[in-house]
Amino acid sequence: MSGRALLMWDEAVTKYDFGASHPMDPVRLALTMGLVRAYGLDRAVDVVSAKPAGESTLRLVHREDYVAAVRAASGNPRAADQSYGLGTMDDPAFAGMHEASALIAGQSVGAAEAVWRGEAAHAVNFAGGLHHAMPGAASGFCIYNDASLAIARLLELGAERVAYVDVDVHHGDGVQAAFWDDPRVLTISLHEHPRMLFPGTGWPEETGGSGPAEGSAANVALPAGTGDEGWLRAFHAVVPELLADFRPQVLVTQHGADTHFEDPLAHLAVSLDAQRLVQEACHELVHEYVEGGRWVALGGGGYAVVDVVPRSWTHLVGIAGHAPVDPESVIPASWRDEVYARTRQLGPGRMTDGRTPGWRSWEDGYDPADRLDQAVLATRRAVFPLRGMLA
Repeated sequence: MSGRALLMWDEAVTKYDFGASHPMDPVRLALTMGLVRAYGLDRAVDVVSAKPAGESTLRLVHREDYVAAVRAASGNPRAADQSYGLGTMDDPAFAGMHEASALIAGQSVGAAEAVWRGEAAHAVNFAGGLHHAMPGAASGFCIYNDASLAIARLLELGAERVAYVDVDVHHGDGVQAAFWDDPRVLTISLHEHPRMLFPGTGWPEETGGSGPAEGSAANVALPAGTGDEGWLRAFHAVVPELLADFRPQVLVTQHGADTHFEDPLAHLAVSLDAQRLVQEACHELVHEYVEGGRWVALGGGGYAVVDVVPRSWTHLVGIAGHAPVDPESVIPASWRDEVYARTRQLGPGRMTDGRTPGWRSWEDGYDPADRLDQAVLATRRAVFPLRGMLA
């Protein structure tokens, strides 16, 4: 297997654009790629593009009638069929929607294919991670579920164990739904509590389908206001043990940056520095527990499009490419000029929020009166025994 990492990139992914008033501004993608180039990471990874996902690939997850509805809305946005979640406030229809969505999906599928075939050990598609789309409906800013499509393609190629870890602030509901009854796929999601945030799912009791699929889903529902220490504690109290037990052949991770304390759409209080530590942890877990070190890393949510998203995902690219960016480094002036030219905003000056987060290991014990520990314990008690593990 090649030790190189791939970065999936096609400028046309920025055409995934719901309009000027929508929080998912595609400038976040352009600025991320600009920061990747400013740090020279495009020389540490192989920047490649894959073809858009075709009809047969899309139908690995999505219904034929839904794909047809997306195509129709793409050609005539005013005629979008809202029964498919298209043309809504969250998912406005726009010209070329099918093409842009299929291109993003194609990058994630291409990343999965390259990693499975040994063409690279790791592959990143920060334009991906659109984890809310359902087989027959758009949802939560997501038209096609590229994460699910990448996993489905891995299964089609012969993978027998694929793990999916989602650290977006929102529950990875679409991926969980796609593989609810499939014991070959382990889905793990850490997210803000469903009482507080869209999509209202991701309770610890959601543990997978019946029979052999029992215990194939794990959900950590974090209290609103959870900060670095609690977020890191929850991750390390659940994810490593499940991966050690499952021993996946491929790890797919989703790194939504909307856990950040500056994000306008959610209520966690995580710093860029903690996000980077989880990215590093995923990389370490890949090399410890995943056959061949196969890793597909995706983007996701993130609506602080200047201050947070580009920095977070540039760290992700550097980590995957074994060329991590020094958090204390001064961001190149050329990128800050690009930020101002595109947004008329001033970009951040360094690759850190100035935090040095730590966390207390679960092995050191837990506090039954602590809301974070209650959330972790609920997940462990719901899932671990189903897998023959001690809670």
